[in-house]
Amino acid sequence: MSHLAAEKAGIFGGQQLAGIAGLLHDLGKYTDEFQRRIGGDLIRVDHATRGAMLAVERYGPLGRLLAYAIAGHHAGLANGRDPGERSTLEERLKGLGLPPLLAQWQAEIQLPERPQLPPITGRKERIIFQQAFLARMLFSCLVDADFLDTEAYYDRIEQRPSRRSARPSLPHLQQALNTHLAGFRADSPVNRIRADILGHVRQQAVQEPGLFSLTVPTGGGKTLASLAFALDHAIRHGLRRIIYVIPFTSIVEQNAAVFRKALGAFGEQAVLEHHSAFSDNRAQDRQARDKLRLAMENWDAPIIVTTAVQFFESLYADRPSRCRKLHNIAGSVIILDEAQTLPLRLLRPCVTVIDELALNYRCSPVLCTATQPALQAPEFRGGLQGVRELAPQPEQLFQQLARVQVRQVGILSDAALQQRMAEREQVLCIVNNRRHARVLYESIADSDGARHLTTLMCARHRSQVLAEVRQRLRDGLPCRLVATSLIEAGVDVDFPTVLRAEAGLDSIAQAAGRCNREGLRALEASEVLVFQVENPDWKAPQDLRQFAQTAREVLRNTTDDPLAPGVIT
Repeated sequence: MSHLAAEKAGIFGGQQLAGIAGLLHDLGKYTDEFQRRIGGDLIRVDHATRGAMLAVERYGPLGRLLAYAIAGHHAGLANGRDPGERSTLEERLKGLGLPPLLAQWQAEIQLPERPQLPPITGRKERIIFQQAFLARMLFSCLVDADFLDTEAYYDRIEQRPSRRSARPSLPHLQQALNTHLAGFRADSPVNRIRADILGHVRQQAVQEPGLFSLTVPTGGGKTLASLAFALDHAIRHGLRRIIYVIPFTSIVEQNAAVFRKALGAFGEQAVLEHHSAFSDNRAQDRQARDKLRLAMENWDAPIIVTTAVQFFESLYADRPSRCRKLHNIAGSVIILDEAQTLPLRLLRPCVTVIDELALNYRCSPVLCTATQPALQAPEFRGGLQGVRELAPQPEQLFQQLARVQVRQVGILSDAALQQRMAEREQVLCIVNNRRHARVLYESIADSDGARHLTTLMCARHRSQVLAEVRQRLRDGLPCRLVATSLIEAGVDVDFPTVLRAEAGLDSIAQAAGRCNREGLRALEASEVLVFQVENPDWKAPQDLRQFAQTAREVLRNTTDDPLAPGVIT
C-alpha cells in the first residue's frame, strides 16, 4: 500500500511523503480494540487519527501536512481549526479517547528520518495555497492507493480477474489519429486553412510543458488540432494522459464522439467520459459497466473528456471519492475548451489552480477558444504569465476566416422575432434564458422545420435534435432552431442567418461560429443580427446585462471587424 501511494506521487516528486502517509494511515489498527473488531466485536474504532498524530510528532510542520491526508482518508479532508461538517484536524490531534498503540508497530513499520518536500516552485503571493494543494495531492495518492489495494485484495480472495481494462498507449493513439487525418481533404478555402492550422499546431508540440493558448476562429478545426498537439506533446515529454475540460455536457458528448471516431479501433478503450449526464449504454454487460465505473472513479484512461464543473470542483473537493483522481491530473495535457466560459465569480480560484498545475505538477494547460479571456492582462492580479500561443498568426487567421457580418438591429418584440424567423427558411435564434426559448419555440412550432434546444432536455434528446438539424441543413430543407447559449460552444451547425439576443462580445462571436461555418456562402448573405429583447420577462441576469452593455459599446465604436482578437481582448 505504501509503495502504491509512493508510485502515484512520483510524477510530481512526492513519493517519499506519500509513502509515509501509506505507512501511517492505518496505524490505529495496532490496538487491542481493533483486534477485537477484526475478531467480530461490533465496536467502532478510530484507526486513522493515531497515524496523523505520529506524523506530527515525528515530522513537525511537514507531518501536519501529511496528517490531513492520514486523518481524512475515510471521512474526508478536515479543516485545520475552523469547525466544519466534520471534526477539525486540531481537535482530532488531541487524541481524546483513543486506545493506546500496541508495541508491535515499531517492529513492522520503518519510517524515514528526514523526508523531503517535492521540488515546489514557490509563488510568494500564494505559498499557503501551494502547501494546501500539495496536501490535497498527497491525499489523492493515499486514498486511490487504499481503494486499489482493497480492490486487488478482493480480486485475489474471490479468485477473479482484475476489473481494470487494458488501455491503448499514447503512441498507438497517435498512429490511429494520423491515419484518420491522412484522409482529410483540403478541398475548400476553409479546409486549406484548417490544414495549415493543424500542421503549425503540431509543430509546436516540441515546446517545453507549461501554459499555452490556441486562438483559432470558430470553425477553424480546433478540436482535432488540439487533440493532435496533445498527443504529440505528451509523447515528446513523457506526459501520461490528455484531459478535455468542456463547459457543457452537450459538447462533451459531441467531442467524445469525434475523438472515438478519429481514434478508430482504439476509440472506445481510449476515451472516457465523466459528467453528470453520462450513460454507460455502450457497455454491453455488467463486467464492462464495472470497468467503466472504476475508470471514472480515478480517471484511469489515456483521454478523459469531462466538464469544467467536474474538473474544478474535484480540485477543490474534500471527499475521498471526489479527490482520488487528482493525482492522475498531474502529468497531463489539459485542454480547456471554450476557455472564455470560466465563470467570472470563480475566475481567481480556477486560474490559480491552472497555474499551479503547470508550475509544479508537470501539466500543460491549453486555453482553447476563438475568444480568449484576457487572463494575462496586467489589471488581472494573480493572472497567468508566460502563456505561449500555438496558432499561426491569430490576427491574420481571423481575417482569412471572416465569414459573417455582425449588425445590431435594435429592440425586437417576440412577435418581431417570430416574423424574422418566418421570413427565413433556415435561421438560428439564440436567447438568454430557457423560458424565453420555450415561448418563442411554441410561437413557431407549427412552421416547417421548427426545432428547440435547451439544457432542460436530456442528453439523448439534445443529440437527436442536433442530428435532425444538421440533416435538414445539409438537405437544404427549412430549419428554424430556437436555442440557448449551449449551442455556441463548439456545436457544429451551419446556418445562413443567426439572431442573437444581446450578450457579451464573446457570446456573439461564438454565435457567429454557427453562421456560414464552412464559408460556402457570400459574406453579404451571412448575417449575425444582435437584438435587445423588448419583453422585461426575458431580461438577462445582472452579470450578463453588464457583458451585454460592454458589447453594445464595442459594437457601436468599432469600425473594423468586431470579432477580431484585439477587439475581443
